[in-house]
Amino acid sequence: MTGPDLAGQHVTVAGLGVSGVPAARALAGLGAVVTVVNGSDGERERAQAAPLRELGITVRLGDGDTLPAGTDLVVTTPGWKPTSPLFEAAEAAGVPVWGDVELAWRMRGPDSPPWLAVTGTNGKTTTVRMLAAILEAEGLRTAAVGNIGVPLVDVVLEPGGTYDVLAVELSSYQLHWAPSVRAHSAVVLNLAPDHLDWHGSMEAYAADKGRIYEGNTVACVYNAADPATEDLVREADVEEGCRAIGFTLGTPGPSQLGVVEGILVDRAFVENRQQHAQELAEISDVTPAAPHNIANALAAAALARAFGVRPQSVRDGLRAFHPDAHRIEHVADVAGVAYVDDSKATNTHATEASLAAYEHIVWIAGGLAKGATFDELVRKSADRLRGAVLIGADRALIREALARHAPDVPVVDLDRTDTGAMSEAVREAARLARPGDTVLLAPACASMDMYLNYNKRGEAFADAVRTLADREQ
Repeated sequence: MTGPDLAGQHVTVAGLGVSGVPAARALAGLGAVVTVVNGSDGERERAQAAPLRELGITVRLGDGDTLPAGTDLVVTTPGWKPTSPLFEAAEAAGVPVWGDVELAWRMRGPDSPPWLAVTGTNGKTTTVRMLAAILEAEGLRTAAVGNIGVPLVDVVLEPGGTYDVLAVELSSYQLHWAPSVRAHSAVVLNLAPDHLDWHGSMEAYAADKGRIYEGNTVACVYNAADPATEDLVREADVEEGCRAIGFTLGTPGPSQLGVVEGILVDRAFVENRQQHAQELAEISDVTPAAPHNIANALAAAALARAFGVRPQSVRDGLRAFHPDAHRIEHVADVAGVAYVDDSKATNTHATEASLAAYEHIVWIAGGLAKGATFDELVRKSADRLRGAVLIGADRALIREALARHAPDVPVVDLDRTDTGAMSEAVREAARLARPGDTVLLAPACASMDMYLNYNKRGEAFADAVRTLADREQ
């Protein structure tokens, strides 16, 4: 095994879960003396702790605040805030803190594959999966890894030569604790206020996103419609010769990818880009062909082209790609009305993009607002709304924004959080909808007030739609 010399070092891992458990195992494999600390002490945590203890790893449940005596290094999982008492204690003791991504980067071997990295407020997972599909169409050995649910620590332990290149999703949490990561090429898809309770400010959030560009060797890809992403490119310290590459839903300029008469084209990775463009794919090759998903496809294509992928592989990869569930997923048509599940739209930025994809909408929204405000979202989308059905703890915030900016839109306010709430929401939406409309679940809020996660919320919506369809037959 390659990696940093941690043999005999006392390493504290902050948190169990998807990334903490493999990090603890990997550290033990490097010969470190590992202690895992975790604030929760439930049945799930005990089940995760048992196999670690069999490896000789100390697991301390119910206390995530105290730094174990003698700690030489802290490795943290993404969810822990920088202001956590554990990290304050580490700073006071002069103990460095690495994220699990930082650990993975330092554990890479000499023949480790390059990283094509993706971050942004919205669209990360879709873009990374599109990118992986394009790379596979080129015949490259690859995997979609990172914040997508496949721990990078596990991937870098694969034998040398397993992969040619990795498609890596990185969250702002992960980037905060990963100062050494240097991608081949990277993209920040977009920037909108999110996770500000964790980062402390929009400026700090953007700065952590911008870390993805540091040390890029070939391309820093930015969103031409979001100037803040280009600003991050300008501020980045990159390798000599690394290029700034934009993507746009309009006609691309030189060193950009864009759209011309329904065709995705490349004016960045071609000869004589001042005058020529390379056709990559048609809009119809992208599923679904909503504007924000076309933007995701262009970003994925830019990273793939930066890695030398041929144009036909971009087309073939996009044709082969199908998005994960609950991302502008068409559930059914009932009585001439389309029902679409975008439960993953958990913030206003994602919901704005979702609403922009349809002409006439009955909107199902609400949940936990996480400090968000909805005036701008409603103002921009008001002319598309046939009606709104509001659910969840913070639905009043959306209702008030609708009253201010869309007073003529009929609103149904459902004051219930039981398991039947979504069924009633779908029935009320069906009552408001006309043939040709779209009933869109795009909550603009987190789900945890009513559901375990956005997946469960989306499943409840789909079940309710199918029940409605059965009744119409």
